[in-house]
Amino acid sequence: MKKILFSLLGAAMMTVAWSQEQLQLTLDRTITMAQQQSPSAVAAQHSLQSAYWTYRYYLANYKPSVTLTTSPEFNRGIAQVVQPDGTNSFVHVSQVNSDVSLQITQNIPLTGGSLFVNSSLMRNDQIEGDGQTSYRSQPITIGYQQSLLGYNELKWNRRIEPLRWQEAQKQYNETMELVASQASLYFFALATAQTNVDIARSNLASADTLCRFAEGRYNIGTITENEMLQLQLNKLREETNLLDADVNLQAAAEALRNFLNLPTTTQLSVLTDDHVPQIEVPLAEALELAMQNSPDPDNYKRSQLESRQNLAYTKASTGLKADLYLQFGLSQTGQGLRDAYHSPTDMQYASISVSIPILDWGRGKGRRRVAQSNVHLADIHAEQGMKSFEQNVTKMVQQFNLQSRRVQVASQADKTAERRYEVARRLYVMGKSTILDLNSAISEKDSARRSFIQSLSTYWSLYYGLRSMTGYDFSMNIPITWQLPTNL
Repeated sequence: MKKILFSLLGAAMMTVAWSQEQLQLTLDRTITMAQQQSPSAVAAQHSLQSAYWTYRYYLANYKPSVTLTTSPEFNRGIAQVVQPDGTNSFVHVSQVNSDVSLQITQNIPLTGGSLFVNSSLMRNDQIEGDGQTSYRSQPITIGYQQSLLGYNELKWNRRIEPLRWQEAQKQYNETMELVASQASLYFFALATAQTNVDIARSNLASADTLCRFAEGRYNIGTITENEMLQLQLNKLREETNLLDADVNLQAAAEALRNFLNLPTTTQLSVLTDDHVPQIEVPLAEALELAMQNSPDPDNYKRSQLESRQNLAYTKASTGLKADLYLQFGLSQTGQGLRDAYHSPTDMQYASISVSIPILDWGRGKGRRRVAQSNVHLADIHAEQGMKSFEQNVTKMVQQFNLQSRRVQVASQADKTAERRYEVARRLYVMGKSTILDLNSAISEKDSARRSFIQSLSTYWSLYYGLRSMTGYDFSMNIPITWQLPTNL
């Protein structure tokens, strides 16, 4: 019976193990997965897609638009009709009106006006009475409308929207590199947790061995009871450390799994590379690349242009206004469709509307002053922002250039601490060292290993952070250019 229970238990455990995917990640693979499927990368793609269609909308405003309109209507009731002598009369009407119009419109960026060409046909059918049908045609109508003293939105958009789209592309490149930087932090957080588990297991095994060895020495009186108790406490402490390390390992794996948007059944482990590229980034080159490829300079420049755009709009909407409307075309009516297009007569229409603010109790002046203040404020923010941007790039470059050396030092310290621990352990077993020396060697060994993993994490975080700010791959010496998503 026991054999059957053990067999069933083993089969159940194998089923659970098979249902959980084992995935071992390197740093490169982690970053690739993060840039493909992490929520941050997906959000960046949608932001770029939104910016792309906004840019497409802007471009469409400078191209001709063609519009077909129709508005058929049925009217049966009593209508008020003005008689030839000027009096009004109420008559019963029952008719169907139908029309169709085709219009081509072209905006003029230089002036902010729009030119249009229109062709339309209207038909009227009397349902009751004589059932007469009549047509009115406008074979061609050419018109132009223009705000003479107003705000030219097309001109301002031509200055701002290409800059906005350029900024969006740079922002996408920057975000993808920041995703890589964040992925490296999650990766090394799991690597640190794995290291802590390995350290705890190794220390526990060593402590258990030393305890058994010390029991024999204690029985023959070569060590004191205090030293024996200290070794037992070390073993208990390492058991606690292993439990804590296992909990932290599960938490770190869960954080990386969520960041990569992986199923909860995926079991993760990481494999670190102890070597890093030896790269020295020139500060002047990094600053120049950052000015070219970072979205921050474009963002500040766009903010300045938008503040001036708002000032121009405010001035136009609070001062003298004048609008021009011109129209010329041909028109004709007739009882039949052919008659409606026979010998059309010309038609002209022109109007100028002027609006002069006389008394607004300072509202217009107040709006203009606010807009002018916003221009100065945007200039100050841009100047301060660019100084902070250059300082951040400088600090990032300096930290990165020092970090590769820190990795080398941490690697040497890790190896040295490991050798010192082996020597201290051997000396203690030989009775030529004290428990305090052994505990000190264990602590230094563990600390050196953790410091080395942390130095690797800092290096790669700085590396991808520097790539995000400069838009440049310093290991390959090529600019970073991400392909646009295929759904654009």
